[in-house]
Amino acid sequence: MDKIKVGIIGATGAVGQRFVQLLADHPWFVLTELAASDRSAGKPYGEAANWLLPEPMPESVRSTTVREIAPNLDCEIVFSALPGDVAGPVEEAMAAAGSVVCSNASSFRMAPDVPLLIPEVNPEHLGLLATQRQRRGWRGCIVTNPNCTATGLVAALKPLQDAFGLRRVFVVSMQAISGAGYPGVASLDIVDNVIPYIGGEESKMETEPRKMLGRLDGDHIAEADFRISAHCNRVAVREGHTECVSVEFGRKATAEEIKLAWQGYRGLPQRLGLPTAPEKFIDARPEQNRPQPLRDRDAGRGMTTTVGRLRPCPLLEWKFVLLSHNTLRGAAGGSVLNAELMAVQGYFSQRPGS
Repeated sequence: MDKIKVGIIGATGAVGQRFVQLLADHPWFVLTELAASDRSAGKPYGEAANWLLPEPMPESVRSTTVREIAPNLDCEIVFSALPGDVAGPVEEAMAAAGSVVCSNASSFRMAPDVPLLIPEVNPEHLGLLATQRQRRGWRGCIVTNPNCTATGLVAALKPLQDAFGLRRVFVVSMQAISGAGYPGVASLDIVDNVIPYIGGEESKMETEPRKMLGRLDGDHIAEADFRISAHCNRVAVREGHTECVSVEFGRKATAEEIKLAWQGYRGLPQRLGLPTAPEKFIDARPEQNRPQPLRDRDAGRGMTTTVGRLRPCPLLEWKFVLLSHNTLRGAAGGSVLNAELMAVQGYFSQRPGS
């Protein structure tokens, strides 16, 4: 198979750099375009990007000239790392021009004809794309991945929803500073501190999961019928969002049944062997002091959600702790996995194995 041409818009930022890291040597995709703001356009990527990741910048991109963000990029897939407040019109123009936009931005997540996708959770939601193209008259399309905090929550809830049903969910997040981008939160604000407010975060946590765990019903998603209450906090952790969750199920469940639901869950990406898919979608830890960001955020190359501390809840029924890597599974890695699923399902000019 000839590799599928891909590009990144917002390529110099923190999430854009994660995209570069994941795509520089991808077995199915070839990175042909890097695009960013006017102040970076025209420069070599090695000069334009203030590289933030601990791993070295891939040599293959250092001399690549950064392009202006425009619909005429030489690629079939556009990975969007743009901020939500600017992404909307740009992504629309690219989809209208024929690109498949795999977006990490929030602009279209709750649009009724746009898939909000976690491939292990709701791959059937790609069925919305036919409706999207028909309604909007686009040759391309937009597929979004969820808010980084909602991603880990939904991963942990999906096996439980399938096995027992969901009625109520209460979640308190402790979110890493990398979720605020770079330079993010000022050190004098976050050191020796917890910030109990992240703008717009709680509303995303209370709406996005119901769409992702909903059912494709013709040309729309029938949202899942359960309630969520969320408290979102910024903490002094570099990577990895930790969440304390209490749940009430549709039917009674034992601790052993819950653990078996997590341990036995295997999503479509795992069955297909997609390149970015982890071997374990969920890793249920037995220790009383896990998960921890420092020890568990890189599980499955940052694509596994780790759960632990399962115990009875006096208010609802059960409570547990989860951890998800916010810039890999919750951002760039999630978008790349979305594109891999679309590739095997024939959404692009090339198809793996053809």
